[in-house]
Order: sequence, then structure tokens, then C-alpha cells
Amino acid sequence: MTHEKPVADAGAYRSAQPIVHKIGMADLRDALARGLADFNAMPTHLVFLCLVYPIVIFIAARAIGGYEVLPLVFPLLAGYTLIGPLVATGMYELSRRRENGLDISRGHAFDVLRFPSIRAIATLGVVLMVIYFEWLFAAQAIYELYFGSAVPASVAEFAAQVLTTPSGWGLMIVGSGVGFLFAIAVFTISVVSFPLLLDRNVGALTAVMTSVRAVLANPIPMAMWGLIVAGALLIGSLPFFVGLAVVLPVLGHSTWHLYRKVVEP
Repeated sequence: MTHEKPVADAGAYRSAQPIVHKIGMADLRDALARGLADFNAMPTHLVFLCLVYPIVIFIAARAIGGYEVLPLVFPLLAGYTLIGPLVATGMYELSRRRENGLDISRGHAFDVLRFPSIRAIATLGVVLMVIYFEWLFAAQAIYELYFGSAVPASVAEFAAQVLTTPSGWGLMIVGSGVGFLFAIAVFTISVVSFPLLLDRNVGALTAVMTSVRAVLANPIPMAMWGLIVAGALLIGSLPFFVGLAVVLPVLGHSTWHLYRKVVEP
């Protein structure tokens, strides 16, 4: 594992920063292929079922027990993807180990807890959690903007309000737009930052700035990657989120290989 050394001046500091490469569409396809190969070699779907389903069951229970949570069901589930990069950290580590010919037992996904950069990983994880809760507050505010404090009397009534009224259409349009902005922000600061923190002993700020530079250097490929991630998560969510047990680890492994292509080893 590479360790970042202290630098004496601004010029040395710039030269010590990770070098970002330009990539193309072929690199995205190759990253996905390598990610799928990693998943086939190291299937972790049961681990992700354990991570995803407690949240799904909790939300479902709250929706059944009290309709006041209905307006936040979609934001809660959609916003879960905002902390996806943190959840996938173990997948990055398994891909790193397989790449280096090391033991790839699933338990090694938790080796990240012993990494020198664990404090930076935790710091960035807290940032993602804060963004997640900010999204929930924003979603609640948008709902109240269109429907006030009224609580739906049933799931059917809530669905009718959202799908058949001008207020519901406005809620979907504005909510989707705001959610899109949150997703762009998280994607930009995290697409390569967590893999970088695993690969090198750098600070959270260095990791975030490298991620931002990677997106700015590759706007079209990174936009396409974001669409691929969003589409895969949508498809994985359709059969009552069962597909996420496969989609999430495959995307995690693929992101590691994307990082390898974007950032100079």
C-alpha cells in the first residue's frame, strides 16, 4: 500500500497529488466487466441482503403502522443510494485484494477498519450521512410546500394525490430535481474518493479533491457512469429490492476498477 509523504512546499504538494487520467466509454465497459468478474469470484449478495433489508423492513413497518411516514418512503429509499459509496467500501477492499493475489474471503471486507486512513474514511462517511439527512429534510419541506401538513389517510389516497393532481406532479418534478442535485454532489465527491482512501494513506480532503478533478477531467464518461449506476439501482429496486443484493456489490467492485483507470497507480 502506498503512503503519502509529508511535503515541504506548494510545488512539492502539487506533485504529490494523485494524477488523474482521461478515460473513454470502453473503460466503463471494462470496469463493469471486471466488477462482474469480481462478484462471480467473491459473491457477497447475502452480506448486502443483511445491509439492505433491515432498512427496507423498518420503512415498510413504519408505513403500515402510521401513514405519516408515507411521504418520506421514496426519499428514504432513494436517499439510501447517497451513502452507497460508504456501504461499498468493503467491496473495494475485496477487489483490491483479488487484484493483488491476496486471500479474498468475505471477512476481509472488514479489513478497512484497520487501515491507516480509517479516520479519513469515517470523516467522509459522516459527510455522506449529513447529506443524506439534509436530503430527507429537503424532501419533507418539498412535500409540505405542496400538501401542507396533511397526512394521507391511506396508501391509495397518497398514490392518487401524487399521480393525479397538479400538486402531486409538482412534487414529483421538484423533488426529482432536488434529489438529482444531491446525487450529483455525492457522486462528484465520492466516485473515486473511497477507493483512493483504501489504496493510499491520504486525507479526506485530498480524496475529495481528487474525485472532483476526476469528474471535471471526464465529464461525459462520468455522466454516463452516473446514469449506469442510477439505472442499475432502479432495476435492482424493482422486485422489492431483491436485485440490490447483486447490483450493489457489482457496482462496488466496478467502481474500484473505474478508480484504477482514472487515478494513476
